[in-house]
Amino acid sequence: MTRDKNRVAPKVWLITGCSTGFGRALAEAVLKKGDEVLATAREPEQLGALIDHYRETAKAVRLDVTLAQDIQAAVDTAIATFGRIDVLVNNAGYGLIGALEEVNDTDIYQQFETNFFGALRLIRTVLPLMRKLGSGHIVNMSSTAGLVGFGGSSIYCATKFALEGMSEALAKEVESFGIKVTLIEPGAFRTDFNGRSLRAAEQSIDAYATVSGASLQWFKDMDGQQPGNPARAAQAIIQAVESPHPPMRLVLGTDAMNLIQEKLEWVKTDLDAWQQVTVSTDYTDSNSEVIIG
Repeated sequence: MTRDKNRVAPKVWLITGCSTGFGRALAEAVLKKGDEVLATAREPEQLGALIDHYRETAKAVRLDVTLAQDIQAAVDTAIATFGRIDVLVNNAGYGLIGALEEVNDTDIYQQFETNFFGALRLIRTVLPLMRKLGSGHIVNMSSTAGLVGFGGSSIYCATKFALEGMSEALAKEVESFGIKVTLIEPGAFRTDFNGRSLRAAEQSIDAYATVSGASLQWFKDMDGQQPGNPARAAQAIIQAVESPHPPMRLVLGTDAMNLIQEKLEWVKTDLDAWQQVTVSTDYTDSNSEVIIG
């Protein structure tokens, strides 16, 4: 497909994890609308059909987000090919099922390396370029599990909670540079997350069978039955990026909305119930120094 010559300044997107799922759906949607994409995957040959269809506006490169050299090479390729990066989408990641007592150190480190530190390194590499441009949008793929803790997924939730906290603070740090940050919080979508992108702790403890064991079975039973449509999610993400006032958090899916609303009500219930204790910890002398820690 040739580029629309009448389109003014197409955005350049760098999207991680494009071989399947959200990354693939988003890359296809972005290219279809006429923007340019550096599509990345650990096995870029899987992107051959996509790249062949958009030869002028798409390029595929190998990117393992746990490897610093891959990250720098991907960013360098984006600049050499398209001259800039307008939108960075940190989508690469995977799920890990296992109670905290079941997962080993290797499980934990690998999960954080991919889901959190991979995104962190990419952001740190791209930020100087966006600051120089005076614009940009960082889209971090979080999860309902970035706001709601689920039993049997403690480490996965930890990576997404970390991504949420970093992103919220980052948004305040880069706002004056014209750079925007959006967290995407999907529920259950019909991607390969429940299959190829889901791992289980090597060790299982019988005592957690009704927690992590049941969680793993739920993911298996739901595979292919998830209510969320990745193509519609891609359009929602594009809409957020194109908005002059994008959301800090974009929740995707009715299931995600319901779970997050329940979490917010739970937090408010605790705040209200313990308000007297909360305020009782302040100094009573208004002139006294208040130490936050």
